[in-house]
Amino acid sequence: MAVFRIERFTSLPAAESWRRVTDWERHAAHVPLTTITVPVELPTGVGTVFVARTGVGPLAFDDPMEVVRWTPPAGGRAGLCRLEKRGSLVLGRASIDVYPTDSGSHVVWVEELGVRLLPRWGDPLIAGAGRRIFGRVLDSMLDRPARHRP
Repeated sequence: MAVFRIERFTSLPAAESWRRVTDWERHAAHVPLTTITVPVELPTGVGTVFVARTGVGPLAFDDPMEVVRWTPPAGGRAGLCRLEKRGSLVLGRASIDVYPTDSGSHVVWVEELGVRLLPRWGDPLIAGAGRRIFGRVLDSMLDRPARHRP
């Protein structure tokens, strides 16, 4: 499995950072050829399943994810969200942690991502692409300018 970690610091309070990074449908605006459907109108919590659909026409695939831990930040405590990928093509898990800081919040996204039938030698390529794509997602959702690294 490819593993990658993304961290961002923002002046937003932890509760606002949490609200933004767990707005699942909003993620799709920043991931090419992807739509996200959350089938319930209730607030997200443990057991919520949502589906990211990526691709075009018959070349699309579904990436269903289930929230298995949901602890919003409160009273100076970090927010912790854990997702399990439940699809037949994309495997793995993700964690999104939002820590309050003196100047706002610190967001940490860690993803373990596997693609069925893709050999392990492809993991570094998947990790690199994941860092770039999800780094842009976080930057956009937290209203931060993109960070360009050499």
